[in-house]
Amino acid sequence: MTARIASLVVALLLLARVAHADGVDTLIKQLGDSSQKVRLAATLNLAKAEDDRAILPLAKSVVNDSDKDVRAAAAVALGKLVTSKTKSSVKGLAVANLKTAAANDSSSFVKQQAQKAIDTITGGGSTTTATTSAGKGGIYVNIGPMSSKTASSKNDKLRALMVKTAEKTLGKVAGSMQTTWPGGVPNKSTLSSKGVAGFYVDGTLNSLDIKVSGGGATISCKVSMLLADFPDKSVFGFLNGGASVTASASQRDQDLASEDCVTAVIENLIANKIVPTIKSKVP
Repeated sequence: MTARIASLVVALLLLARVAHADGVDTLIKQLGDSSQKVRLAATLNLAKAEDDRAILPLAKSVVNDSDKDVRAAAAVALGKLVTSKTKSSVKGLAVANLKTAAANDSSSFVKQQAQKAIDTITGGGSTTTATTSAGKGGIYVNIGPMSSKTASSKNDKLRALMVKTAEKTLGKVAGSMQTTWPGGVPNKSTLSSKGVAGFYVDGTLNSLDIKVSGGGATISCKVSMLLADFPDKSVFGFLNGGASVTASASQRDQDLASEDCVTAVIENLIANKIVPTIKSKVP
């Protein structure tokens, strides 16, 4: 383990972060950046800009961006920015693109966020937030299946590791938060009847790069995670983290280092960002 030392760089990107109006043009340009991290950060910040200039670019992102997290964030942002005061032509285009995403997106999560945004804009559903009066009966955290965008042959193992690490870290740093429920996954009425606040956590392994030089190797990984209420899954936070781990050039050590890298990022995001954010949402 001493040969595999992780150096973490973790950036929290929550919707609570405020974007200054004079930076809206810059943020809009960043929606076209080649980096998924830059596009996601720009989308999240535009959600708080309260500037109608962001609506059409975000409407484009919700159907055209190559990354599902960015598309989902764009849907969430449109649900916040499009109001009764929005120009009808702009509102119509935003809703039309959201309907396209809700019907045709390859990601079920994006479809869900797009439909929630439509309901919010058109008044077809309730507008829930993660801040809740529930919580007197405890906190339940539903951990998603995790996903991977890498070409690694060990994706299934890494996804299982991400779930296990999230569960283990929550148990270690927030033992009072439940990750299981008697009889299976609870529904909204069950949580409400018990006074339990529900949250949802999921993550994506975006990259896993291995560079071998001489007798050593450097493994770098990047993970994004989302935080939402549960069971509605209305997203209120996106996070990105990365780590680099050194190892010997042997395949076994590279495999272990890859696991160390992913584990380190998940542990850091859960312990230092997700748990404190959940606690701040529950009175």
